[in-house]
Amino acid sequence: MAFNLVLLLIGVFACATAPIMIQMSVTPPVLMAGLRMAVAVAVLSPLFVRDLARAGKSFARRDLRHALLPGAILALHFISWIIGARMTEAANCSLIVNMVPIAMPFFMFFMIREKITRPELAGTVLAVAGVVLLAAADKNVSAAHFQGDMICLISMLFLTYYLALSRKYRHVGSIWLYVVPVYAVGSAVCLLAAAVLPATVLPGGPVTWETFTTREVLLILGLGVIPTVVGHSTLNYCMRHMRGQVVSILSLFQFVFVGIMAYLIWRKLPIWALYPACALLITGAVIVLKHQPGADNTSPAPSTNTPPTPPGSAPGGTPGHDSPPTGSTPTRKCRGDEV
Repeated sequence: MAFNLVLLLIGVFACATAPIMIQMSVTPPVLMAGLRMAVAVAVLSPLFVRDLARAGKSFARRDLRHALLPGAILALHFISWIIGARMTEAANCSLIVNMVPIAMPFFMFFMIREKITRPELAGTVLAVAGVVLLAAADKNVSAAHFQGDMICLISMLFLTYYLALSRKYRHVGSIWLYVVPVYAVGSAVCLLAAAVLPATVLPGGPVTWETFTTREVLLILGLGVIPTVVGHSTLNYCMRHMRGQVVSILSLFQFVFVGIMAYLIWRKLPIWALYPACALLITGAVIVLKHQPGADNTSPAPSTNTPPTPPGSAPGGTPGHDSPPTGSTPTRKCRGDEV
């Protein structure tokens, strides 16, 4: 549990670097989203090929089906979030996209029958109260922003669904066999959208070879490696090994990390509401973590493709690449989990 917690906080911090680098870039955001996922695919491909060889199989049509839906949903999240963010106030967008802990219990229950516990509910209320307090400090409620707010709400649901799918498909081989095809599908969808959608929908200016200066290339590489390879891959891994509500609540620490980085880079002091918001978030996280079981009983469910043990062989066999650490509680498959 401690290892997964540290890993999750590292991933959340890595994801928090994305808004900083996007703000520093002049590349149209949807194009950048497609390119950052393409960079992630290039970086992680050796690990994908290695784990595919270790599994002793080829990439089949069923493996592609496991990647199509989460990859498309991730791309739709990126695209809708960018469109919605341009149509509403930054505070509105930030508030809505951080409502994942409210939506996550519904996705977890209807997809894998994972129910929220009372401590998780209490921690969620406190953590979300912190986000609401932070956004209320400069939130602008206006009928003119209603359409943008609704698009941001849809984007938040896409993000929640994408994370929930990672937990549902936790039986799919190693983490690299899952995320690399997901990033490839997401990249293709974003690049296609950047090519066919008009500039009135996705503003950002014309793209020429002069756009890709050394600075822009470094920012795209940074987005591909830090918030995607490290950040999103870690979130997907933790969704396999931790309860969905724990991951969604701790992911709210992104706004804390963004505030710290904004001060270090631009000397931009955070608004007063950040401090009580952080106190509420930390309190909520402590309540949730304090009541988590010590044993990791949320490891990936075993794949149904595993061949039966030959007669006379010792049971157990060789553990998979994502097998739980030694001493952990054996995986208990959730009722309703689809394989």
